[in-house]
Amino acid sequence: MLDQLLTKAENSGNLGLEEIEQLLNLENQSDIDRLLACAYRVKTRYVGRTAWFRGIIEFSNICAKDCYYCGIRRSNSKMQRFTIPEKDIVESAVWAWKADYGSVVLQSGERSDPEYINMVERLLKEIKKRTNGELGITLSLGEQSEETYRRWFDTGAHRYLLRIETSNKELYAKLHPRDHSFENRVDCLHRLRKVGYQVGTGVMIGLPMQTARHLAEDLMFFKSLDIDMIGMGPYIYHSDTPLASYRAEWEIPHKTLLNLGLKMIALARILMRDINIAATTALQALEHDGREQGLLAGANVIMPNATDTQYRENYQLYENKPCTDENATMCRGCLQRRIEGIGEQIGFGKWGDSPHFASRTNKAIV
Repeated sequence: MLDQLLTKAENSGNLGLEEIEQLLNLENQSDIDRLLACAYRVKTRYVGRTAWFRGIIEFSNICAKDCYYCGIRRSNSKMQRFTIPEKDIVESAVWAWKADYGSVVLQSGERSDPEYINMVERLLKEIKKRTNGELGITLSLGEQSEETYRRWFDTGAHRYLLRIETSNKELYAKLHPRDHSFENRVDCLHRLRKVGYQVGTGVMIGLPMQTARHLAEDLMFFKSLDIDMIGMGPYIYHSDTPLASYRAEWEIPHKTLLNLGLKMIALARILMRDINIAATTALQALEHDGREQGLLAGANVIMPNATDTQYRENYQLYENKPCTDENATMCRGCLQRRIEGIGEQIGFGKWGDSPHFASRTNKAIV
């Protein structure tokens, strides 16, 4: 039965909800390895064996949101808040450009006040100016109005990652205060598509109260939106959050959680063959080579940390985040060695656009 299902997965990628759930429930390691190998063959055929670097700059942990799972939530009074000076944010981006990264990701806590919106616009203008327009820019800055998305797009951003965290409305309500709107978050994904961004989303994997059916529905949600890129990873607890109270009852062993994350990457690759998929840092928090395992499961994007080390300790969405004490140069060299060690190459100096976006819009890949 598994042989037939994997053959169908590799040849067509047209799996139904129950088939996806069946593959997510695989427990035997040899069966899991067969699924991951299938996804890697699909990856090799559709997007090749190149890992695209996105230097991530986490420039502020000030957040207006109060999500129950997040270490930088508004109500966490133990968190030392910061916003990196604009000139230093720009210098980090320039460093990434000079280090031959094709792109950076600007990420922060969620805000939508005019001061913040204007600051991001200034950053985009200055980064584009200082890098001769050569550096690709992805934003991961949360829910905004269509006008704001358009302002930032017109100023130079071209990709946007807005994780839905779960596509199940009932589970979403359990993870957020009442003033957080599931409908608005979904609407934001449509606004981003309308403006012209390459649109990315993702979920947390292994949440309390989450089932394999929920995760299978998440994958179908991504496919129904015809998404261009995915950034998702294992859910890891942060002690200073309300969701930590579920830890004793719901926490999943690290190896099981890592396998679940890898299965989600593999199935995303099988179902949506030419999209960009990130091997997130949370995989490395579970095992030292977690990100490499993510690449071998079908991911093709890596996000080395390009944030000044003095700020990294205070940008922890979850506990035991790796690489908080390594400077950007160390991160680059370490990752390059590790990625080349598994037989992949790094796509230096190119944006590494989603092939799916190119085919969807008839635009050339940069």
